[in-house]
Amino acid sequence: MNRSEGFVKRRNVARENSEGLNKEEQSNEKKPGRDEEVDDGDSKETRLTLMEEVLLLGLKDKEGYTSFWNDCISSGLRGCILIELGLRGRIELEKVGMRRRSLLARKLILKSDSPIGDVLLDEALKHLKETDPPETVQSWIEYLSGETWNPLKLRYQLKNVRERLAKNLVEKGVLTTEKQNFLFFDMTTHPLTDNVTKSRLIKKIQDAVISKWVNNPQLMDKRMLALIFLAHASDVLENAFAPLNDDDYELATKRVRKLLDLNFEEEASKPNTSEVLWAVFAAFTK
Repeated sequence: MNRSEGFVKRRNVARENSEGLNKEEQSNEKKPGRDEEVDDGDSKETRLTLMEEVLLLGLKDKEGYTSFWNDCISSGLRGCILIELGLRGRIELEKVGMRRRSLLARKLILKSDSPIGDVLLDEALKHLKETDPPETVQSWIEYLSGETWNPLKLRYQLKNVRERLAKNLVEKGVLTTEKQNFLFFDMTTHPLTDNVTKSRLIKKIQDAVISKWVNNPQLMDKRMLALIFLAHASDVLENAFAPLNDDDYELATKRVRKLLDLNFEEEASKPNTSEVLWAVFAAFTK
């Protein structure tokens, strides 16, 4: 996939997804710490995983489902799972060794099998623990998505990921559950019920590439960096930029392109970084 794909032409996205925060909410918004890898604070804001944030960006507010034409979000959500496990200290890349190998050639190894408390993350962690010899990041994205030609690896597929994430968001009060009839079949949908949470999410992404842009990926919050990359890989980042005026939209997409064009191998070799994060980025842009 071309790293800049998705920004060639601005698409018309429903304005109902763009309702912003009021001034009071903006002033009360907490600025995240630089290396805040896991949200463990006491903020009253709803805590979402990377997977939940990407899905929420992709869901149509009123209809409660993702676009039928989006064939990227499935693998994108699996990439989110790997990055979550990496940021939470459960997995890492094998050591480089004497012969320096690329991010995509190095295997994912278990660092800790301590349960996280999230069903999807713990299920993926269990698969990683049971796999010997270890596999690469690219292979794990394929296995967890069920997109492998190896029938022996199909048991690693995480099933009904979107529906399970949507149910998590229902439990957190962000979505609700409805039944819709589509001529020949009924489908469970999850319309938005808490617009504040989604508005905060959208504004957080916009701020990261406009008003709070730091022009150095090593200084960016790792979770925000991951959210931008994985939302782009899942073809839902456009939904966060649609409400912007033309000048801000051009600036935001220009800065995202700059991130997409980074040398991931070089960034992964810098101190205090997450190699798993950069390896997942590389897997989606190879």
